Amino acid sequence: MSKKRSPILGLKSYLWEIAHTIMGMDTAKRFDRIVAILIQLQYKRIVKAQELADRFDVSLRTIYRDIRTLEASGVPIVSEAGVGYTIMEGYRLPPVMFTREEAGSFVAAEKLMQKFTDKSLGAYHESAMFKLKSVLRGKEKDWVEALESQVSIVPGQVLFNEKVPNALEILFESIAERKQVFLKYESLREETPSERRIEPVGLFHENGFWYILGYCHLRTDYRHFRTDRIHKIARTSLDFLLEHGTIEEHRKKREEVAKTRVRILVEKSVAKYIQAGRKYYGFISEEVKGEQVEMTFMTTDMKNGFARWYLMFGDYATIIEPEALRERVSDILKKSQEMLTA
Repeated sequence: MSKKRSPILGLKSYLWEIAHTIMGMDTAKRFDRIVAILIQLQYKRIVKAQELADRFDVSLRTIYRDIRTLEASGVPIVSEAGVGYTIMEGYRLPPVMFTREEAGSFVAAEKLMQKFTDKSLGAYHESAMFKLKSVLRGKEKDWVEALESQVSIVPGQVLFNEKVPNALEILFESIAERKQVFLKYESLREETPSERRIEPVGLFHENGFWYILGYCHLRTDYRHFRTDRIHKIARTSLDFLLEHGTIEEHRKKREEVAKTRVRILVEKSVAKYIQAGRKYYGFISEEVKGEQVEMTFMTTDMKNGFARWYLMFGDYATIIEPEALRERVSDILKKSQEMLTA
């Protein structure tokens, strides 16, 4: 008499049965692959054998054998020649369900993680998403799959140096374990990358880039490091020497530094196009005055940051105050003209 099985069983029970099935005749690597195949079968309605073979870099024969192992362990897999594999409707591992809207949010999260984190964390997130989406019901699976191929995110800047694909992973580990890290870092003021030993306090994403806030032992002070300028990163066995507090405390101190009041008049036709960027330069308020918009800022870097941003739309704007900003913009334009005529 065949053994009856509930359509919904705990993950641990199945993994234990699968382990018993392959124990003594296969490696841990195969066990991990079979579990991953089970999760992918839960994640997609139809999974082709070739798709699995490509993902795990094994032969089709190996995939057929793994599928038979899952079937022997009681997983109700339905196969159709030329189509693929699917798990019998109603079968679930964890008793978790998501709404269609929640399922749709996974798509945005996955696309963002793929483009806005380093390769290492992106791979971990992809693995986590396979597990998360594996518990979706049939209709929710279809909804997510319909969206996945139609959503694309392209970052405006290069966020990470391709030579350091695991930068965020190492930094997360450093913060959690309070271990110093070694960097080869290229700052704007240096022609060649310098070697730094830092104690990372935290990470933040701002102005389209990832930044590390950390205590630099070379400079004996706190510094910001942009991830795309890191040429090398390595773990060390050295413990933190200081207590740093939270990243929010440090960023609050940064906001308390001296600021310069700036007022400009921008033509209405252009003002709407700079709304997204102005918050990065200390925007405070605006007032419509006829065909122009008066904007007020409190900026921490009038000389370089604000002045160079202003030049992007300067032919449609007027500086009200301060006079120092007019002089700085004039100096930049004069030097640019000299470079063009040199």
